[in-house]
Amino acid sequence: MLYPMRAHSPSFAWNGEIMTLDKSKVKKVLSYRWAVFGVLAIAYFFVYFHRVSTSVVSTDLQDTFGVGAASIALLSSAYFYAYTIMQLPSGLLTDSWGPRKTVSIFTLVAATGAILTGIASSFELVITGRLLIGVGVAMVYIPIMKILATWYRKNEFASLSGILLAVGNIGALSAAGPLALMSDALGWQQVFLLLGVITLVLAIVAWFITRDRPSDMGLPSIQEIEAEEKGEPIPEAKAVEKMPMVQALKMTFGSGMKFWPLAIWFFFMYGSIMVYQGLWAGPFFRDVLGWDKATYGLVLTFIGIGMIFGCPVAGYLSDKILKSRKKVLLVGTVVYTIIWAMLWAFAGQIASTEAYMVIHFLYGFFGGFFVVSYAQIKELFPITIVGTTTAALNIFPFAGGAILQQVTGLMLTTTTLDSYKGVWLFMLICMVIATIAAFLSREKERAPKSG
Repeated sequence: MLYPMRAHSPSFAWNGEIMTLDKSKVKKVLSYRWAVFGVLAIAYFFVYFHRVSTSVVSTDLQDTFGVGAASIALLSSAYFYAYTIMQLPSGLLTDSWGPRKTVSIFTLVAATGAILTGIASSFELVITGRLLIGVGVAMVYIPIMKILATWYRKNEFASLSGILLAVGNIGALSAAGPLALMSDALGWQQVFLLLGVITLVLAIVAWFITRDRPSDMGLPSIQEIEAEEKGEPIPEAKAVEKMPMVQALKMTFGSGMKFWPLAIWFFFMYGSIMVYQGLWAGPFFRDVLGWDKATYGLVLTFIGIGMIFGCPVAGYLSDKILKSRKKVLLVGTVVYTIIWAMLWAFAGQIASTEAYMVIHFLYGFFGGFFVVSYAQIKELFPITIVGTTTAALNIFPFAGGAILQQVTGLMLTTTTLDSYKGVWLFMLICMVIATIAAFLSREKERAPKSG
């Protein structure tokens, strides 16, 4: 299928032999894209908000339905299984349907899941609602990556990705306190009904505001705007052929060193975050240091705070300072690995909450440097399959989280310091492998500046 060719778009005005762009239309592109990003960023805020919601209302769910911890764990994991399974379809649909249609339809699915959870009369219906939420919100991130590729300059992509990840982490932090207060005031089911209504409104707004590319509004492309800004010939608008699904998958997974070092790196990098922040850090502080839940809960929030700062900083460094994806990725990975070495070497010796707040902030800050990997992978493949390649990469962090959590669960046979140190050492070894993979990863060479 071909996108319509714009042979002589009204975006162009001839000035002798030099073709220039209509300034009013350029201005509209550069302003309207923030409306598109803003709507989708709010949707991504609720991706993280939904992600942590189960843990906040778990006690309420147990009281309402008379279920135990195992059932609550199953409910929580339903989101992650759905999210992981839907990553590749997310990329394929983003490339074939377009971001606008994909986000709008599946945000509607998430709204349906939240409403079903709110009216559920049985725990089985709550699980069904949770699955629908997972399927729906899984289709938000990849379309936003494609929007960033089609509405923003190349040297803005990583910065915007960082801001987006920061918004997501703010959503996760916001869900903890506010959701608990709302649940106490209104009841957990009324809260989910409200979340469903908000998500439904977001789906409608996304449909009316979002456009897949500037040309859908008769505006010049960001590539044309970039060319004019650099004083280069404005590229003639050409028809863009959508790549068949099988060919896109073959190009992605069969690309060798373009894809696999980043995939292996992401498996261990994000997997280690999920092992520590998402599973064993809390039990370690309880079992080894004797901290209560309120204390270690506060200390662990500094990982999220670190990521809120680290993600946009990494994007800015990548776009504006170092002007390299790989260099930023390496810096973040090396420092993050050193922090893992500290966690292992000094486990049980550090008992200060203030010290762990600092360590956790740095852990989250440099752990958040993973955001530049999306810009790195995006630039290695044609823009027509950016959804597929990004989604393919995005399978690995969630797979890493699921598999490494399971492996470390088998390793942790006792609640002693030695047992936890064994897990921390295993994570350190995994991060050494990730660091090697980061060194082997590739990035697109920057063209030398003209003039």
